[in-house]
Amino acid sequence: MGARPALPEVSDRSAHGLRGDYSRAHADYRVDQDPADYRPDEHRRWRRLYERQSALLPGRACQAFIDSLESLDCADRIPGLDRHGERLSRLTGWRLIGVPGLIPDEAFFEHLAGRRFPVTVWLRSAAELDYIVEPDIFHDFFGHVPMLAVPAIADFVAAFGAACLRARGEAARRRLARLYWYTIEFGLVREAGGLRAYGAGLLSSPAELRHAVESSQAGHRRFDADQVMASDFRIDGFQSKYFVVESFEALFAEARRALATAP
Repeated sequence: MGARPALPEVSDRSAHGLRGDYSRAHADYRVDQDPADYRPDEHRRWRRLYERQSALLPGRACQAFIDSLESLDCADRIPGLDRHGERLSRLTGWRLIGVPGLIPDEAFFEHLAGRRFPVTVWLRSAAELDYIVEPDIFHDFFGHVPMLAVPAIADFVAAFGAACLRARGEAARRRLARLYWYTIEFGLVREAGGLRAYGAGLLSSPAELRHAVESSQAGHRRFDADQVMASDFRIDGFQSKYFVVESFEALFAEARRALATAP
């Protein structure tokens, strides 16, 4: 297993103590996932979450997400990361690794730069179906994994991880964190039928998905990397604004320039 890693500090990605089991984590914070360890009630909870959220996707989620999610065939039970990671690797070169929960920024960025996406292995409780503070396997897998099959998004996330490893100082990393937040977590794309979500924070949230796409109170702004990196974000409620890209290729083209010039 190697040396036991130090517990990560709770950053602005979480507002309370860590809940994952870090005692069995490898030095790079990986943990082994055994699909047989999940209880029948957890698989039932996954099915409930999946059915409820997938019913909201038509007319709100981008078509690439819907198509990719369907191809994963993971509606019935909590997915195995090794099996799905092998398929993802054939598509875009990404792998999936289990982690106990939030991990330190440096380890997170190293995994992204190496095209390894960290997925929390535990599932939220029945009392957290509507809202959870820390990302769980439903947020990480349902929300993130389908879009990693899209080449432009897959390349953007890897480039983001590499840029963060190069960045000097907390201010530079905070600017890059805003870029990730307003795209991979809360991004919108314009499609033929209107605005659609591609960010995992929206795609895994019933309330904010509706709000971001449909509400007249949601502030929609054209994506501009400089403006995004200068915009603070919220972790305790709906975002006050959402940035809209015209295509994923356009997103990566502009984001790549911003990432290349990161301090």
